[in-house]
Amino acid sequence: MTRGFSLSEYDYPLPESAIARYPAPRRTGSRLLVMDRRTGRLADRRFAEVGAYLRPGDCLVLNDTAVFPARLRGRKPTGGRVELLLLGFPREAGDGTAEARALCRASKGLRAGQRVEVAPDLEVEVLAVEGGGEARVRLHYRGGLARVLDRRGEVPLPPYIRRAPEAPDRRRYQTVYAARTGSVAAPTAGLHFSRGLLEEIRAAGVRVARVTLHVGYGTFAPIRVDDVRAHRIHEEWVSVPAEAVAAVAETRRAGGRVVAVGTTTVRALEWAAEGEGGLEPREGACGLYILPGHRFRVVDALVTNFHLPRSSLLVLVAAFAGLDPVLRAYAHARDRGYRFYSYGDAMLIL
Repeated sequence: MTRGFSLSEYDYPLPESAIARYPAPRRTGSRLLVMDRRTGRLADRRFAEVGAYLRPGDCLVLNDTAVFPARLRGRKPTGGRVELLLLGFPREAGDGTAEARALCRASKGLRAGQRVEVAPDLEVEVLAVEGGGEARVRLHYRGGLARVLDRRGEVPLPPYIRRAPEAPDRRRYQTVYAARTGSVAAPTAGLHFSRGLLEEIRAAGVRVARVTLHVGYGTFAPIRVDDVRAHRIHEEWVSVPAEAVAAVAETRRAGGRVVAVGTTTVRALEWAAEGEGGLEPREGACGLYILPGHRFRVVDALVTNFHLPRSSLLVLVAAFAGLDPVLRAYAHARDRGYRFYSYGDAMLIL
């Protein structure tokens, strides 16, 4: 099989101790591994130094999605415990109800018609039970839905963090520029930016643009087929506004680079550039799966975290920078004590 398409090629050894359970004390205090795609050189830096690698006229593109408290815990009328993870922000009907898909865990399973009491102001009705632990559910709530979920829900930390969410996670598992609610996982490359750092970057003559991609739980789904080309990713809602398209166009005219913050931003921009006219405003469900051989039409550089083995995120990074260089960079990071995954350190790939 051609190099880059076999799932086993996306394995790498990582000790459990390298998985970050908590974020760095300061957002910009995380480490930064800078990788030059042309020379293969690696440089160990701090994230606070990322601006030194950006030039006036460049455009930094952010994903401004916001994570909502998607994990709910309740009880069946029999007293059995139930845990639900909403897979997207519920669709409100305007009558105090909203529907969503959810991953469910219950002591004795769930069936259609059952109700789960989360709190006096929030009850979940099971509409249909589907495969893989998924269900369609209807939320019955009193008051504004966002406020109810904020009170009753928990931050949906990734499973590999292996701890219960704590109060600081409400702030730290959210970018400082989050604006549009809809994600069940943070666009983690953005967690390293503070407001102060973004102001410094703007003051240095770098444009800052925004797109939105609401991250679904499928971002954690491992690839389960031997040929990664046969994998299918879940669709996620994306908006690439005219303002972002204009910022990229101005950057191109000035000879600057488009620097995507996170794999979600890469997918949003490349998806919006699929047409013959190049990058255009676009909104809708995005199922773009970026594999080795993809011709990048928009993105010139990438800020990203260190991703799980056998994941579509690692495949995307390999498509951008080359599988072997990426695996060498990961080995370098592992051997030098970098922290991996959502709350871990970052890479800047130029």
